[in-house]
Amino acid sequence: MPELINTAIILIMSSISISAGNEKHPNMRAMNMFRDLSAVADLIELCFADSMDRDGQRYVADMRRASNDNGFLKWAANMTETASLPLTGFIWEENNRIVGNASLIPFRDKGKKIYLIANIAVHPDHRRKSIARILTQRAMTYGWDKKASALWLHVRDDNPGAIKLYADLGFQEIARRTTWTAKPDPLLSKPKTDTQIVTRHTRFWSQQRDWLRRLHPDVLGWYRPININSLRPGLMNWLYLMFVDMNIKHWAAIQGDKLLATLSWTSQGNKSDTLIPATPPGQINAEESTQALLQLLIRARRVLANRTTLSLEYPGGEMTDAFISAGFIERRTLLWMRAESATQRLSFRT
Repeated sequence: MPELINTAIILIMSSISISAGNEKHPNMRAMNMFRDLSAVADLIELCFADSMDRDGQRYVADMRRASNDNGFLKWAANMTETASLPLTGFIWEENNRIVGNASLIPFRDKGKKIYLIANIAVHPDHRRKSIARILTQRAMTYGWDKKASALWLHVRDDNPGAIKLYADLGFQEIARRTTWTAKPDPLLSKPKTDTQIVTRHTRFWSQQRDWLRRLHPDVLGWYRPININSLRPGLMNWLYLMFVDMNIKHWAAIQGDKLLATLSWTSQGNKSDTLIPATPPGQINAEESTQALLQLLIRARRVLANRTTLSLEYPGGEMTDAFISAGFIERRTLLWMRAESATQRLSFRT
C-alpha cells in the first residue's frame, strides 16, 4: 500500500469534497473533508499501525485536530487543485462506515501537473474484495480527467500483492528508496583502519555534489527535493543556514588526498536529524567505499550523542552492508511507481 506522506506540511489533512464524476459503484463516493476527516484518520491509523513512525503519528493527530477546526477546513476547501496537500480523493463505505480510502495530491513537475495517489487503505475486515483496485482506478480516472501528465504512488517492497495490483493498473517501478534509522551511541567502538575521517574540506565539494546528484535523482525531485546547494561550503551559505535556523556538520573519509565518501548531518527546527551520505557510483571501488561509509556512520553516531534518532534515505539495495554494520535498522523500502497517460507515452516515443 502506498505509505503515509512524511513531509510535515503535507501531513495536515487528508480529504475534501470533490465532484463525484463518473462514479459507478454504490459504495464509493468522493471524500468530504467536513464529515469524513476523523473517520479517515482512524482508518489510516488502523491500517498503518505496524509501520507508522513519529511523522505518521503526528499526521493522524493533525487530521483529527483539523476535523474540529471549521476555519481551517473552509480555507482548505479552496485549495483543492493549487496546494500540494491531500485535499482530494475517494472513500468506500459499508453500512455507513468508511472502510476504504484513496487520496490524491497535486504537484508540478517542470510545469506539468502530476498526482500522487496516497494513503490507499482498506479495513482488514474488508480486504480481498477489490476495494483497493476500484479506489485506485477511480483516483486514476480523476487524475487523467484533470489532464495530469503522470500519476505516481509508492508502496512497500514487502507488499507483493499491492505491487502486482499497481503493475496491473499500468504503474511501472521507477526507483527504490530505503529509510535507515539508528540511535546515537557515544561509546560505539571505532574500527581500526588506515582511512581518515576529517572535516569536509572545500576542495571536496565538487565531487560530493556530483555524487549527491546521482543519489537523489531529478525524477523524484518534485516530491522531496534535496537542497544540495545548502551543503556547499562558503561564508554566504553559512549566513543563509543561520538565517533559516539549520544546523549542518560535514565529514569526509579520505586516504591521502583521495576522497572515498562524505557524510552530512542536518537538523532544522523540530524536524528529524537527517544524515546525507555521498559515495561514488556503481561498483567503483565498492569495498573501499563501503568501509569508508561505515566509518562515517559510526563517527556520526558517536559525535551526535545529544540527538534522539538519526535517519537517512538511500537507494534501495546499495551500501546495505555499511548501514547494517554501523548499527542502522532498515525502517522500510519504498518502490516509487509511475503511470503515464496515453498522450504522454506517445509524446515520449515521437
